[in-house]
Amino acid sequence: MNQDYNKTIRACFMSYIVQAIVNNFVPLLFLTFEKEYGISLSKIALLVTVNFGIQLFVDLLSAGIIDRVGYRISIITAHGLCALGLFSLTILPDIVSDPWIGFLLAVMIYGAGGGLLEVLVSPMVEACPTENKEKAMSMLHSFYCWGHVGVVLLSTLFFVLLGLENWRILAVLWTFVPVVNLTMFFQVPIASLIKGGEGISLRSLAGKKIFWVFLLLMVCAGAGEQAVSQWASAFAEEGLGVKKTVGDLMGPMFFAVMMGVSRAMYGKYGERLDLKRTMMGSGILCVASYFLIALSPYAALGLLGCGLCGLSVGIMWPGTFSMASASIRGGGTPMFAFLALAGDLGCTSGPALVGQVSVLLGNRLQMGILAAVLFPVLFVLILKLCFRGKTYAQK
Repeated sequence: MNQDYNKTIRACFMSYIVQAIVNNFVPLLFLTFEKEYGISLSKIALLVTVNFGIQLFVDLLSAGIIDRVGYRISIITAHGLCALGLFSLTILPDIVSDPWIGFLLAVMIYGAGGGLLEVLVSPMVEACPTENKEKAMSMLHSFYCWGHVGVVLLSTLFFVLLGLENWRILAVLWTFVPVVNLTMFFQVPIASLIKGGEGISLRSLAGKKIFWVFLLLMVCAGAGEQAVSQWASAFAEEGLGVKKTVGDLMGPMFFAVMMGVSRAMYGKYGERLDLKRTMMGSGILCVASYFLIALSPYAALGLLGCGLCGLSVGIMWPGTFSMASASIRGGGTPMFAFLALAGDLGCTSGPALVGQVSVLLGNRLQMGILAAVLFPVLFVLILKLCFRGKTYAQK
């Protein structure tokens, strides 16, 4: 087998584009599903919850399964589920008695694939024999951002040119991305994350204090990211008085682009920077962006704060993965699975806190964002208190 691990890394980069497709394509069609099938928006919005809920469930289960099955079979299965789920969107709603059940089944299928990708891709890149792991990890995670941007832009262009009524054609076209990448994983070399029997048990992993510290960092990273990302469109739409389509482009797209820029820049120049100091600086900038969003009297400055937040959170998630891998030798698949699980819990809890506080304080979204500043503040404090040196010693 060709031992060119650059091909493996490129296939992993494409895998995060696949995950961006399964997470961000269906939300673009919510209103279309409502009009075409007469499904209430509340039931349609539940599809997003189910998607991430399935991913959380897969994160939890995969810790004890992937190492037994093997990475190659697992990553091929993940892409197959993503492709099958996307294709099922075009068939199941029309052949089952309740169209919503059809969408639900399709989302569950690709949600399982997306959950597997989240657990598999980062350790696969970490295992590749590259010199700068932090650089490769940051560049990897930037591809999710570019995938998000690409899904929104290309889908919007398709709908403008061919109409929303042809969304099934676009769903089939998006299916080709995981199918093509699936064929790559039949050929590329896959390195073992655990060398020479160094792997540790889940019980031993749970007994390490530093492991729980990294889980907290992942919760804060996920929450700090999504607490703003999920509400960015509202700032653009309500504050600037633009239509929802324009708000989506100005809010979440701005956030995703800036987050992608942050990860790509660290991926290019990361070897010149100290990871811990970079993450500390990112956390402090994130806190500042939250205050700008929440306290600025001008909507344009609030939107700028959303962009700064995207820039600041970019390194938090991949940086925590890299620090954990350097700190806990032999953590293997279970460690990455539980880090992904913690990150997804943060992605769920951050937006939820914003929404709940906003409602309690009279639908004041800025106050919800202000409450969620708790997460980047905790992120900075944990880094400051638990990592005093430049190395990340096991504890």
